[in-house]
Amino acid sequence: MIMNFFEKEKLTALQAKEEAQWITFAPFVFQATRVLRDSGILKTVETHKDGITLEDLTTEVRLPLYGVRVLVEAGLGIGLLTRSEELYRITKTSYFILHDELTKANMDFTNDVCYQGLFSLDESIATGRPTGLKIFGDWKTIYEALSTTLPDKAKKSWFTFDHFYSDYAFPEALPLVYQHHPKTLLDIGGNTGKWSLQSFEYDPDVKITILDLPDYVETVKAELHKKGFGSRISFYPMNILDESQKFPAGFDAIWMSQFLDCFSEREIVSILKRCKQALNPEGNIYILETFWDRQRFEASAFSLQQTSLYFAVMANGNSQMYDSAVFIKCLKEAGLEIIEQKDFIGVSHTLLVCKPI
Repeated sequence: MIMNFFEKEKLTALQAKEEAQWITFAPFVFQATRVLRDSGILKTVETHKDGITLEDLTTEVRLPLYGVRVLVEAGLGIGLLTRSEELYRITKTSYFILHDELTKANMDFTNDVCYQGLFSLDESIATGRPTGLKIFGDWKTIYEALSTTLPDKAKKSWFTFDHFYSDYAFPEALPLVYQHHPKTLLDIGGNTGKWSLQSFEYDPDVKITILDLPDYVETVKAELHKKGFGSRISFYPMNILDESQKFPAGFDAIWMSQFLDCFSEREIVSILKRCKQALNPEGNIYILETFWDRQRFEASAFSLQQTSLYFAVMANGNSQMYDSAVFIKCLKEAGLEIIEQKDFIGVSHTLLVCKPI
């Protein structure tokens, strides 16, 4: 089901001018909100159901009066606070900033991974390289840095962001995959092994091979062996961008979750063609992805569209959260057809079940 939230203009001229001001001050809005959250100001106001004065708030959070004043006044304009009779109270938006796990994952990812690098977005767009990644070191892609030198705070926020969405999707996807009873499955881009681990617990017979970068394979290998699945798991370390390397063959199923969005259209076609060669004659390819045009809510589409800028400036310079029409074109070019499709899995996913044409 394609949901088009972007067919026509929705704002009056006055509303559009107001929106333009929000955009121009967006970095101020974001950082003020983050500091209001991280300093404990919002949490302290929340504990005072009847409101709290600026002076009492300053005393409780132990920060300078000037600093608290400029933050809470910014919070009024942002919509995080209200003020009546000199008493500050939180709003519904503040509640989600404080307590909603999706919002926290998105905010920490934006701040800890992307914020500084986004200053180089224009250069990334012009060159097709993730030029913002230089804030973390000299790397071609963020994936190489993740398992080595990425700062712990950025690494934690990256994995929290990545896993938040898949953690909601996997329980719904498992029965859709294993209703076909695959005995062997190739998990491409196995990451931390979460899909493989849940698969072992869901299906007592399936055997899985994880294909990923060597550093990822070494990280997940010990964990899966420790949990007692050593006899059912195999590993195939390789750089998937090396098109001279073939995939291991003989699988009833190939699984890729939030993986192909990490590659350009040409690279996606190359990967899918090699998947066909690895598949048994009656096997299926399962692709779990987030398409911005297949979302229940406009906020979800918006979040995915903005996440594409992370891929441009930080991740690799050439991939994105795709429009499903662009992605389906890649499938066809690789010689695959969609035999099943399930939208609205978890927070924002679509499951595509594909076969060679």
